[in-house]
Amino acid sequence: MTVEERRDPVELSEKRDELQTILQQHLRRLAASKHIHHAVAAVESMDGSYRWSGAEGIVDADGTPMTTDTPFWIASVTKLFIAAAILKLHEQGRVSIRQPMADCLPGSLIHGLHRLKGVDYTGRITLRHLLGHSSGLRDYIEIHRKGEKSLFDAILEDGDMSWSLKDIVGIVRDVNSPFFPPQPLDAKKRKVRYSDTNYQLLIAIIEEATGQPFHEVFGEMFYKPLGLRNTFHPGRAPVGVAVPAAAVWYKERALHIPQAMASFGDPFSTTGDLLTFMRALLRGEVFDDPATVNLMCAEWNRFGFSISPVGPGWPIEYGLGMLRMRAPRILTPFRPFPEFIGHTGATGSWLLYCPRLDVLLAGDVSQITAGPVPYQFVPGILRTMMTS
Repeated sequence: MTVEERRDPVELSEKRDELQTILQQHLRRLAASKHIHHAVAAVESMDGSYRWSGAEGIVDADGTPMTTDTPFWIASVTKLFIAAAILKLHEQGRVSIRQPMADCLPGSLIHGLHRLKGVDYTGRITLRHLLGHSSGLRDYIEIHRKGEKSLFDAILEDGDMSWSLKDIVGIVRDVNSPFFPPQPLDAKKRKVRYSDTNYQLLIAIIEEATGQPFHEVFGEMFYKPLGLRNTFHPGRAPVGVAVPAAAVWYKERALHIPQAMASFGDPFSTTGDLLTFMRALLRGEVFDDPATVNLMCAEWNRFGFSISPVGPGWPIEYGLGMLRMRAPRILTPFRPFPEFIGHTGATGSWLLYCPRLDVLLAGDVSQITAGPVPYQFVPGILRTMMTS
Protein backbone atom coordinates (compact mmCIF):
# COMPACT_ATOMS: atom_id res chain seq x y z
CA MET A 1 0.00 0.00 0.00
CA THR A 2 1.72 3.18 -1.18
CA VAL A 3 1.33 6.58 0.38
CA GLU A 4 -0.34 7.85 -2.82
CA GLU A 5 -3.13 5.30 -2.46
CA ARG A 6 -4.00 6.44 1.05
CA ARG A 7 -6.23 9.32 2.02
CA ASP A 8 -4.38 12.11 3.77
CA PRO A 9 -5.46 12.25 7.45
CA VAL A 10 -5.42 16.06 7.13
CA GLU A 11 -8.51 15.76 4.90
CA LEU A 12 -10.34 14.00 7.72
CA SER A 13 -9.34 16.66 10.22
CA GLU A 14 -10.51 19.48 7.95
CA LYS A 15 -13.99 17.93 7.74
CA ARG A 16 -14.05 16.94 11.39
CA ASP A 17 -17.37 18.49 12.43
CA GLU A 18 -19.32 17.22 9.44
CA LEU A 19 -17.85 13.74 9.76
CA GLN A 20 -18.43 13.58 13.51
CA THR A 21 -22.13 14.23 13.01
CA ILE A 22 -22.47 11.57 10.32
CA LEU A 23 -20.56 8.96 12.31
CA GLN A 24 -22.74 9.56 15.35
CA GLN A 25 -25.81 9.10 13.17
CA HIS A 26 -24.44 5.75 11.96
CA LEU A 27 -23.91 4.70 15.57
CA ARG A 28 -27.38 5.82 16.64
CA ARG A 29 -28.96 3.72 13.89
CA LEU A 30 -26.88 0.73 14.94
CA ALA A 31 -27.97 1.09 18.57
CA ALA A 32 -31.60 1.19 17.43
CA SER A 33 -31.31 -2.16 15.63
CA LYS A 34 -33.23 -5.21 16.80
CA HIS A 35 -31.76 -6.80 19.96
CA ILE A 36 -29.01 -4.16 20.17
CA HIS A 37 -29.05 -2.52 23.62
CA HIS A 38 -25.86 -0.50 23.36
CA ALA A 39 -23.23 0.36 20.83
CA VAL A 40 -19.82 1.95 21.14
CA ALA A 41 -17.42 2.83 18.34
CA ALA A 42 -14.24 4.77 17.73
CA VAL A 43 -12.24 5.82 14.69
CA GLU A 44 -8.70 7.20 14.71
CA SER A 45 -6.21 8.00 12.00
CA MET A 46 -3.00 6.06 12.42
CA ASP A 47 -1.07 9.25 13.14
CA GLY A 48 -3.62 10.33 15.76
CA SER A 49 -4.54 13.60 14.03
CA TYR A 50 -8.18 12.56 13.71
CA ARG A 51 -10.19 10.96 16.54
CA TRP A 52 -13.88 10.24 17.02
CA SER A 53 -15.73 8.06 19.50
CA GLY A 54 -19.34 7.65 20.48
CA ALA A 55 -21.63 5.53 22.61
CA GLU A 56 -25.37 4.87 22.66
CA GLY A 57 -27.74 2.78 24.75
CA ILE A 58 -27.53 1.15 28.16
CA VAL A 59 -24.83 -0.91 29.87
CA ASP A 60 -27.14 -3.36 31.61
CA ALA A 61 -30.79 -4.03 32.39
CA ASP A 62 -30.59 -1.44 35.19
CA GLY A 63 -30.48 1.32 32.57
CA THR A 64 -26.95 2.62 33.24
CA PRO A 65 -25.96 4.68 30.18
CA MET A 66 -23.24 3.31 27.92
CA THR A 67 -20.22 5.61 27.59
CA THR A 68 -17.04 5.59 25.52
CA ASP A 69 -15.14 4.65 28.71
CA THR A 70 -17.32 1.61 29.53
CA PRO A 71 -15.28 -1.62 29.32
CA PHE A 72 -16.84 -4.37 27.20
CA TRP A 73 -16.02 -8.04 26.65
CA ILE A 74 -13.94 -8.18 23.47
CA ALA A 75 -14.68 -11.85 22.56
CA SER A 76 -12.49 -13.13 19.70
CA VAL A 77 -10.71 -9.82 19.21
CA THR A 78 -8.52 -11.51 21.86
CA LYS A 79 -7.04 -13.63 19.07
CA LEU A 80 -4.93 -10.64 18.03
CA PHE A 81 -3.38 -10.63 21.52
CA ILE A 82 -2.91 -14.42 21.57
CA ALA A 83 -1.25 -14.46 18.15
CA ALA A 84 1.00 -11.52 19.11
CA ALA A 85 2.05 -13.33 22.30
CA ILE A 86 2.92 -16.51 20.37
CA LEU A 87 4.93 -14.53 17.81
CA LYS A 88 6.75 -12.69 20.58
CA LEU A 89 7.69 -16.05 22.16
CA HIS A 90 8.71 -17.21 18.67
CA GLU A 91 11.07 -14.23 18.41
CA GLN A 92 12.58 -15.09 21.77
CA GLY A 93 13.17 -18.72 20.78
CA ARG A 94 10.88 -20.01 23.51
CA VAL A 95 8.59 -21.59 20.91
CA SER A 96 8.65 -21.85 17.13
CA ILE A 97 5.54 -21.46 15.01
CA ARG A 98 6.94 -24.27 12.85
CA GLN A 99 7.13 -26.81 15.67
CA PRO A 100 4.43 -29.37 16.43
CA MET A 101 2.09 -28.47 19.26
CA ALA A 102 2.93 -31.92 20.64
CA ASP A 103 6.36 -30.49 21.55
CA CYS A 104 4.68 -27.86 23.69
CA LEU A 105 1.80 -29.65 25.43
CA PRO A 106 1.60 -32.89 27.46
CA GLY A 107 0.92 -35.96 25.36
CA SER A 108 -1.60 -37.14 27.92
CA LEU A 109 -3.65 -34.02 27.18
CA ILE A 110 -3.71 -33.98 23.38
CA HIS A 111 -3.32 -37.62 22.33
CA GLY A 112 -5.83 -38.65 19.67
CA LEU A 113 -7.18 -35.12 19.36
CA HIS A 114 -7.27 -35.17 15.54
CA ARG A 115 -8.32 -38.50 14.08
CA LEU A 116 -9.71 -38.70 10.56
CA LYS A 117 -10.54 -41.87 8.61
CA GLY A 118 -8.47 -44.00 10.95
CA VAL A 119 -5.39 -41.74 10.85
CA ASP A 120 -4.21 -39.76 13.88
CA TYR A 121 -2.95 -36.41 12.62
CA THR A 122 -2.43 -34.88 16.07
CA GLY A 123 1.36 -35.00 15.84
CA ARG A 124 1.33 -33.10 12.52
CA ILE A 125 -0.41 -30.02 13.89
CA THR A 126 2.04 -27.14 14.28
CA LEU A 127 1.61 -23.80 16.00
CA ARG A 128 1.27 -22.27 12.54
CA HIS A 129 -1.73 -24.52 11.85
CA LEU A 130 -3.34 -23.32 15.06
CA LEU A 131 -2.63 -19.65 14.35
CA GLY A 132 -4.05 -19.87 10.82
CA HIS A 133 -7.05 -22.12 11.51
CA SER A 134 -5.66 -24.72 9.10
CA SER A 135 -5.50 -27.58 11.63
CA GLY A 136 -8.93 -28.97 10.75
CA LEU A 137 -9.92 -29.22 14.43
CA ARG A 138 -13.58 -28.66 15.23
CA ASP A 139 -14.75 -25.72 17.34
CA TYR A 140 -15.41 -26.91 20.88
CA ILE A 141 -18.06 -24.24 21.41
CA GLU A 142 -20.32 -25.61 18.67
CA ILE A 143 -19.90 -29.38 18.74
CA HIS A 144 -21.39 -31.67 21.35
CA ARG A 145 -21.30 -35.25 22.50
CA LYS A 146 -24.28 -37.41 21.58
CA GLY A 147 -27.23 -36.63 23.80
CA GLU A 148 -25.62 -33.46 25.18
CA LYS A 149 -25.96 -29.78 24.34
CA SER A 150 -23.13 -27.78 22.82
CA LEU A 151 -21.42 -25.37 25.21
CA PHE A 152 -22.93 -22.51 23.24
CA ASP A 153 -26.47 -23.81 23.75
CA ALA A 154 -25.84 -24.91 27.35
CA ILE A 155 -24.75 -21.41 28.38
CA LEU A 156 -27.73 -19.76 26.73
CA GLU A 157 -30.28 -22.26 28.02
CA ASP A 158 -28.90 -23.38 31.38
CA GLY A 159 -26.89 -20.40 32.56
CA ASP A 160 -23.37 -19.88 33.85
CA MET A 161 -20.81 -22.68 33.88
CA SER A 162 -17.06 -23.18 33.73
CA TRP A 163 -14.76 -25.56 31.92
CA SER A 164 -11.07 -26.34 31.52
CA LEU A 165 -8.79 -27.09 28.59
CA LYS A 166 -9.06 -30.76 29.56
CA ASP A 167 -12.84 -30.50 29.13
CA ILE A 168 -12.40 -28.81 25.75
CA VAL A 169 -9.99 -31.44 24.47
CA GLY A 170 -12.25 -34.19 25.79
CA ILE A 171 -15.24 -32.88 23.81
CA VAL A 172 -13.23 -32.51 20.59
CA ARG A 173 -11.62 -35.93 20.97
CA ASP A 174 -14.84 -37.74 21.83
CA VAL A 175 -16.84 -36.26 18.98
CA ASN A 176 -13.94 -37.09 16.63
CA SER A 177 -15.06 -35.24 13.51
CA PRO A 178 -12.27 -33.01 12.15
CA PHE A 179 -13.06 -30.91 9.09
CA PHE A 180 -9.92 -31.95 7.20
CA PRO A 181 -6.30 -33.06 7.82
CA PRO A 182 -3.75 -30.42 8.91
CA GLN A 183 -3.00 -28.55 5.72
CA PRO A 184 0.41 -28.66 3.96
CA LEU A 185 2.22 -25.52 5.06
CA ASP A 186 4.03 -25.20 1.74
CA ALA A 187 0.78 -25.20 -0.25
CA LYS A 188 -0.07 -21.98 -2.08
CA LYS A 189 -3.63 -22.08 -0.75
CA ARG A 190 -4.88 -24.04 2.24
CA LYS A 191 -8.26 -25.02 3.60
CA VAL A 192 -9.11 -23.02 6.69
CA ARG A 193 -12.01 -23.37 9.11
CA TYR A 194 -12.49 -21.07 12.08
CA SER A 195 -12.16 -22.94 15.38
CA ASP A 196 -11.81 -21.56 18.90
CA THR A 197 -10.18 -24.88 19.83
CA ASN A 198 -7.04 -23.74 18.00
CA TYR A 199 -6.68 -20.65 20.17
CA GLN A 200 -7.47 -22.40 23.44
CA LEU A 201 -4.53 -24.67 22.62
CA LEU A 202 -2.38 -21.61 21.90
CA ILE A 203 -3.30 -20.13 25.29
CA ALA A 204 -2.12 -23.37 26.91
CA ILE A 205 1.13 -23.20 24.92
CA ILE A 206 1.72 -19.64 26.12
CA GLU A 207 1.27 -20.80 29.71
CA GLU A 208 3.54 -23.83 29.24
CA ALA A 209 6.28 -21.72 27.62
CA THR A 210 6.22 -18.98 30.25
CA GLY A 211 5.17 -20.85 33.38
CA GLN A 212 2.61 -18.09 34.04
CA PRO A 213 -1.16 -17.73 33.69
CA PHE A 214 -1.81 -16.14 30.33
CA HIS A 215 -3.52 -13.05 31.82
CA GLU A 216 -0.23 -12.29 33.59
CA VAL A 217 1.67 -12.83 30.34
CA PHE A 218 -0.64 -10.41 28.54
CA GLY A 219 -0.14 -7.92 31.36
CA GLU A 220 3.64 -8.04 31.06
CA MET A 221 3.74 -8.13 27.26
CA PHE A 222 0.98 -5.65 26.39
CA TYR A 223 -1.15 -4.10 29.12
CA LYS A 224 1.60 -2.55 31.25
CA PRO A 225 4.02 -1.46 28.47
CA LEU A 226 1.22 0.13 26.43
CA GLY A 227 -0.63 1.62 29.40
CA LEU A 228 -3.84 -0.36 28.80
CA ARG A 229 -5.32 0.52 32.18
CA ASN A 230 -8.88 -0.42 31.28
CA THR A 231 -8.09 -3.87 29.89
CA PHE A 232 -8.56 -6.74 32.30
CA HIS A 233 -9.75 -10.33 32.52
CA PRO A 234 -13.05 -11.46 34.09
CA GLY A 235 -12.84 -11.33 37.87
CA ARG A 236 -9.61 -9.33 37.76
CA ALA A 237 -10.71 -5.72 37.33
CA PRO A 238 -7.99 -3.34 38.55
CA VAL A 239 -8.75 -0.89 41.32
CA GLY A 240 -8.62 2.09 38.94
CA VAL A 241 -11.53 0.90 36.79
CA ALA A 242 -14.49 2.75 38.29
CA VAL A 243 -17.01 2.22 35.46
CA PRO A 244 -18.95 -1.07 35.50
CA ALA A 245 -18.35 -3.32 32.51
CA ALA A 246 -21.06 -3.68 29.89
CA ALA A 247 -23.25 -6.76 30.00
CA VAL A 248 -23.30 -9.26 27.16
CA TRP A 249 -26.84 -9.76 25.89
CA TYR A 250 -28.69 -12.65 24.31
CA LYS A 251 -31.51 -10.98 22.42
CA GLU A 252 -33.50 -9.18 25.15
CA ARG A 253 -31.78 -10.85 28.11
CA ALA A 254 -28.62 -9.52 29.81
CA LEU A 255 -26.34 -12.46 30.54
CA HIS A 256 -24.38 -12.64 33.77
CA ILE A 257 -21.98 -15.51 33.16
CA PRO A 258 -18.67 -14.71 34.88
CA GLN A 259 -17.54 -18.35 35.02
CA ALA A 260 -18.11 -18.86 31.29
CA MET A 261 -16.36 -15.59 30.44
CA ALA A 262 -13.35 -16.61 32.52
CA SER A 263 -13.29 -20.00 30.78
CA PHE A 264 -13.34 -18.39 27.34
CA GLY A 265 -10.32 -16.34 28.41
CA ASP A 266 -11.31 -13.11 26.67
CA PRO A 267 -10.69 -9.82 28.52
CA PHE A 268 -12.73 -6.66 28.88
CA SER A 269 -11.39 -3.50 27.28
CA THR A 270 -12.38 -0.11 25.89
CA THR A 271 -12.17 1.29 22.38
CA GLY A 272 -9.35 3.58 23.52
CA ASP A 273 -7.22 0.74 24.86
CA LEU A 274 -7.92 -1.43 21.82
CA LEU A 275 -6.90 1.28 19.38
CA THR A 276 -3.70 1.85 21.36
CA PHE A 277 -2.89 -1.85 21.11
CA MET A 278 -3.73 -2.07 17.40
CA ARG A 279 -1.58 0.94 16.53
CA ALA A 280 1.38 -0.54 18.43
CA LEU A 281 0.79 -3.98 16.88
CA LEU A 282 0.71 -2.73 13.29
CA ARG A 283 3.78 -0.60 13.85
CA GLY A 284 5.58 -3.66 15.21
CA GLU A 285 6.15 -1.93 18.54
CA VAL A 286 4.98 -4.92 20.60
CA PHE A 287 7.78 -7.07 19.14
CA ASP A 288 11.55 -7.11 19.49
CA ASP A 289 11.78 -7.00 15.68
CA PRO A 290 9.08 -4.73 14.16
CA ALA A 291 9.04 -6.91 11.02
CA THR A 292 7.55 -9.79 13.02
CA VAL A 293 4.08 -8.31 12.60
CA ASN A 294 4.35 -9.08 8.88
CA LEU A 295 3.99 -12.79 9.69
CA MET A 296 0.38 -12.12 10.69
CA CYS A 297 -0.59 -10.95 7.21
CA ALA A 298 2.03 -12.45 4.89
CA GLU A 299 -0.45 -14.91 3.42
CA TRP A 300 -4.22 -15.15 3.30
CA ASN A 301 -6.55 -18.14 2.97
CA ARG A 302 -10.26 -17.75 2.39
CA PHE A 303 -12.82 -19.40 4.64
CA GLY A 304 -15.44 -21.59 3.02
CA PHE A 305 -19.16 -21.12 3.48
CA SER A 306 -20.22 -21.62 7.09
CA ILE A 307 -23.34 -21.24 9.21
CA SER A 308 -21.34 -21.04 12.43
CA PRO A 309 -22.94 -18.78 15.08
CA VAL A 310 -19.54 -17.84 16.49
CA GLY A 311 -17.03 -17.70 13.65
CA PRO A 312 -16.59 -15.86 10.32
CA GLY A 313 -16.90 -17.55 6.94
CA TRP A 314 -16.73 -16.69 3.24
CA PRO A 315 -15.54 -14.27 1.84
CA ILE A 316 -13.33 -13.44 4.83
CA GLU A 317 -9.66 -14.45 4.64
CA TYR A 318 -7.33 -15.39 7.48
CA GLY A 319 -3.60 -14.98 8.04
CA LEU A 320 -1.98 -15.77 11.39
CA GLY A 321 -4.28 -14.30 14.04
CA MET A 322 -5.40 -11.61 11.60
CA LEU A 323 -8.39 -11.59 9.26
CA ARG A 324 -8.99 -9.60 6.11
CA MET A 325 -12.26 -8.51 4.56
CA ARG A 326 -12.28 -7.75 0.85
CA ALA A 327 -15.80 -7.78 -0.52
CA PRO A 328 -16.00 -9.37 -3.99
CA ARG A 329 -17.00 -6.67 -6.45
CA ILE A 330 -19.96 -8.78 -7.58
CA LEU A 331 -21.45 -8.33 -4.10
CA THR A 332 -20.90 -4.56 -3.97
CA PRO A 333 -20.85 -3.38 -7.62
CA PHE A 334 -22.25 0.08 -6.87
CA ARG A 335 -21.14 0.67 -3.27
CA PRO A 336 -17.59 -0.68 -2.95
CA PHE A 337 -15.61 -0.21 0.22
CA PRO A 338 -11.90 -0.56 0.92
CA GLU A 339 -10.50 -3.70 2.53
CA PHE A 340 -9.77 -3.89 6.22
CA ILE A 341 -7.75 -6.19 8.45
CA GLY A 342 -7.84 -7.05 12.15
CA HIS A 343 -10.32 -9.20 14.05
CA THR A 344 -13.94 -9.37 15.10
CA GLY A 345 -15.83 -11.26 17.80
CA ALA A 346 -19.04 -13.26 18.03
CA THR A 347 -20.66 -10.61 20.24
CA GLY A 348 -20.31 -7.95 17.56
CA SER A 349 -16.92 -6.59 18.63
CA TRP A 350 -14.29 -5.33 16.21
CA LEU A 351 -10.73 -4.01 16.07
CA LEU A 352 -9.74 -3.19 12.51
CA TYR A 353 -7.42 -1.20 10.28
CA CYS A 354 -8.18 0.17 6.81
CA PRO A 355 -4.90 0.62 4.90
CA ARG A 356 -6.39 2.80 2.16
CA LEU A 357 -7.74 5.38 4.63
CA ASP A 358 -4.96 4.72 7.17
CA VAL A 359 -7.52 4.58 9.97
CA LEU A 360 -8.12 2.31 12.95
CA LEU A 361 -11.61 1.29 14.03
CA ALA A 362 -12.88 -0.33 17.23
CA GLY A 363 -16.32 -1.01 18.63
CA ASP A 364 -18.83 -3.40 20.11
CA VAL A 365 -22.53 -4.14 20.58
CA SER A 366 -22.21 -6.99 23.14
CA GLN A 367 -24.95 -9.11 21.57
CA ILE A 368 -24.54 -12.88 21.14
CA THR A 369 -26.56 -12.82 17.91
CA ALA A 370 -24.53 -9.95 16.41
CA GLY A 371 -21.46 -11.68 14.97
CA PRO A 372 -22.12 -10.28 11.46
CA VAL A 373 -22.62 -6.69 12.69
CA PRO A 374 -19.02 -5.49 12.16
CA TYR A 375 -19.18 -6.59 8.51
CA GLN A 376 -22.36 -4.56 8.06
CA PHE A 377 -21.48 -1.49 10.12
CA VAL A 378 -17.79 -0.91 9.33
CA PRO A 379 -18.20 -0.80 5.51
CA GLY A 380 -20.75 1.99 5.98
CA ILE A 381 -18.30 3.92 8.13
CA LEU A 382 -15.54 3.49 5.56
CA ARG A 383 -17.79 4.59 2.68
CA THR A 384 -18.71 7.70 4.69
CA MET A 385 -15.06 8.51 5.29
CA MET A 386 -14.24 8.01 1.61
CA THR A 387 -16.95 10.37 0.40
CA SER A 388 -17.15 13.01 3.14
